[in-house]
This record gives sequence, structure tokens and C-alpha cells, in this order.
Amino acid sequence: MIDVFTTLKVPGPIPTAISEPFWAAVRRGEFVLQRCEDCGRRVFYPRAHCPHCWGSRLVWHAASGRGAVKSFSAIHRPGHFAWAEAAPYVVALIELDEGPTMLSQLLLANPGDAAVGMRVTMRPVEIGEFVLPFFAPDAVKAHADET
Repeated sequence: MIDVFTTLKVPGPIPTAISEPFWAAVRRGEFVLQRCEDCGRRVFYPRAHCPHCWGSRLVWHAASGRGAVKSFSAIHRPGHFAWAEAAPYVVALIELDEGPTMLSQLLLANPGDAAVGMRVTMRPVEIGEFVLPFFAPDAVKAHADET
């Protein structure tokens, strides 16, 4: 499945002045989140004001890129034709260890392997001209399940 990603011609993110630090970090293979300097909570998606306390002192900090699958769906008929060659694939809500939840894609050879609670780690994946933050199952968890 991953082999097909580099040849896809998909619509990608449109970075803004607020979100560019996130996308630049993903392109470098890093994962960052905003943290509110007023209430201390992490924020995703990137924004100008904290959704928890309405503070405006949001600062970018390195994050673990780790989390757990909160919910997922196997996509067999993509909503956009450009993703058809990659189907079937799994989109998931990832509850990040730092608190926020984000929507992403799971890197699975078999969509049937997706599970709520599955521990995952961010993996930057080149999709055509973009680099997107997808998530792969943690190897430790996968091996533990085999025993």
C-alpha cells in the first residue's frame, strides 16, 4: 500500500501562517503541538486562540507523536477519486498522549487489523508532493499481541 502513495496526485493541506510550523515539522519527520501558556493544555488543530481558556499565548513544542486509536473506519470507496488507488485504507481518530485528538490515516497492510485502543506512532509519509502525518501500530504492541 505504501508504495502507491508516492505516485498519488491528491489534494493536500493548505498551510496558513498559523499551521505552517506544524507542516514544516512533519516534513522534517517531527511532530509538534501547540501548548497554551495560560492554561498549559496542548492544542490540535493549529489555531490562534486556545479552545480551552481562550488564551492567545500558544507556543509550538515537540510532542511524542504517540497515541491510541479512538475510532476508525475502513475506506473502500474514497470520497475523492485521487485516493482510489490506495483503497482500502483506514482513517482513524487518534487520541494523542498529550491530550488532543486528530484525524489521520493508519498504515496497515490489512484494514482488518485496525482496533480501538491500538497504540500508534506518527510516521511522516510522502503522498505525491506532500508529506502527511500518518500513524503506524507500535511494534512492541504488535509483537505482544502475537504471544
